[in-house]
Amino acid sequence: MCGIFGYVGHQNALPLLVEGLRRLEYRGYDSTGVGLKHNDTIELLRAVGKVGSLQTVLPSSHNATVGIAHTRWATHGGVTEANTHPHASFDGEVHLVHNGIIENFRQLKAQLSASGITCSSETDSEVLAHHIALALKEGRTPQEAVANVLSRARGTWGLCILFTSHDLLICARHGSPLILGKGDGEMFISSDPHALAHHTNRVIYLEDGDMATVTEEGVDLSRLTGQHVEANVTVLDQNWGESELGDSPHFMHKEIYEQPDALRHCIAGRVERTLGRGRLGGMRLTNDVMVQTPYVGLLGCGTAYHAAEIGKMLIESMARLPAVANISSEFRSNDPVINPKALHLAVSQSGETADTIAAIREIQLKGGQAFGVVNVVGSTIARLCGQGVYIHSGPEQSVASTKAFTNMVAALTIFATQIGRTGNLSRAEGRAIMEGLQQTPHLMEAYFDDVGPIDEAVELVANAKSVLFLGRGLSAPVAKEGALKLMEIAYIPCLAYPAGEMKHGPIALLEEGSPVVIVAPNDHVKDKTLSAIHECRARGARIILIHEKGDPIEQEGDVSIGVPAVHPQLTPLLTVLPLQLLAYRTAIKLGCDVDRPRNLAKSVTVE
Repeated sequence: MCGIFGYVGHQNALPLLVEGLRRLEYRGYDSTGVGLKHNDTIELLRAVGKVGSLQTVLPSSHNATVGIAHTRWATHGGVTEANTHPHASFDGEVHLVHNGIIENFRQLKAQLSASGITCSSETDSEVLAHHIALALKEGRTPQEAVANVLSRARGTWGLCILFTSHDLLICARHGSPLILGKGDGEMFISSDPHALAHHTNRVIYLEDGDMATVTEEGVDLSRLTGQHVEANVTVLDQNWGESELGDSPHFMHKEIYEQPDALRHCIAGRVERTLGRGRLGGMRLTNDVMVQTPYVGLLGCGTAYHAAEIGKMLIESMARLPAVANISSEFRSNDPVINPKALHLAVSQSGETADTIAAIREIQLKGGQAFGVVNVVGSTIARLCGQGVYIHSGPEQSVASTKAFTNMVAALTIFATQIGRTGNLSRAEGRAIMEGLQQTPHLMEAYFDDVGPIDEAVELVANAKSVLFLGRGLSAPVAKEGALKLMEIAYIPCLAYPAGEMKHGPIALLEEGSPVVIVAPNDHVKDKTLSAIHECRARGARIILIHEKGDPIEQEGDVSIGVPAVHPQLTPLLTVLPLQLLAYRTAIKLGCDVDRPRNLAKSVTVE
């Protein structure tokens, strides 16, 4: 989850490193640091806090043309300057930045203690720097020293290593993403491709077990076991450079309002209206394969899991095929039974979610096939699956996901029609869904032109002890997504339940004035949801109602927010919008950091 940026070349490294950290800050912002090499000295500059805090301790200029940088999401050890990366070896020869977790660091640390070396931090990362320095003292080359130490390490790593006595960087990957950018007489290293797009569109994705020796002339790629590997240069999608804030006050605000255009990109070229279906060519599924599929499994974490839950319902409804949504972090631990003929969809914005990657490997180990539903081209999940669909949301900088959620839901809707048309879904119904999907970006824009009394809803929830979110059918995962958004950026305890389950426990939380957010579009379960509204109101709750504009049910809300009418299978794409705005505006009112909420990071690359 930490961000790594490195540079070797002919330019002044410091401003490049700082800008790289700024673009990677969503991956962690507990503390930041840089290591700058000039001649035979390395200077470390570190600070607790975000990149802005680091900039207060940086010199106005520096002559270094080689350097490494890191923005941290704490795993081992508290948020202190001592625990901030880069970490230096006992003799100052080795400096490194690390993303991942070294599982046997205590064993490695005990070996250091036996050699008389004391660690100055609480981190698992520092032990690697000391062991590499010891290996160098035994006469090994930098490459041999790194390979030797990593052969004894267990866990995950994305590493960028700087040496006092050698004009090179060594990078290594195992389970944590690392990408090299190839410029003219210079090389860049990043844990995310979008931070490279402003410097070069030629990138090299490191695979697990790769080690790269990087100089300004280029890269020498090998496996940790020693054999040489030919570097495969990929041209980066130029859209990944378009992540500037522009006139928006926050990235979350920008990304909420980008959803109509993002959805257009997602569905473009994927709708076959005459056949009444969508088509995801990247999945390379034939009708025969889909007809023989015994079930569909979906995997995700957080927002991606909520999208997967919606996808599960759509697949069962349209295809009359069993489907199950799994939380990725639980999947592998539960020793799942895998049918080789089943289809498994791994849903992830970043394509780097460690728990989902582990679940995919479990599926593949047991003979199953997995398809990626991801946003980032060339990401680990995309390459691990080798088949799937890109959701084409473009860069998402805010930690709280918005446009990726709606595009995930749209992609899964397209898949549901594709597999549904091989069986239960009629052409007429499929055409109605596809026509509705094509119209949805315009409906999103219509909603944004009149967002309703969001600020009145904010007044109800901003000072609440807790907020209950309810929905039924497709709206139950939407309610979960709304609760997650409000909880993660406004720090208000939230509970989301299927509306029918509210009376089986959560109703005990209600008292006079308790805010309850209820998602009740005009679908086949609306009347059942109405019963839950009455039950909440009878206990003194204040109802924030998300409904179809013009529906008489709006009279049931203390604050009623209408969204345009849409096909019932597509309601999540619209009902989630006011929930996103509710979370955003509440966080603003409470003075919270909307884009960088405490304790969180965007790309969860550790288990």
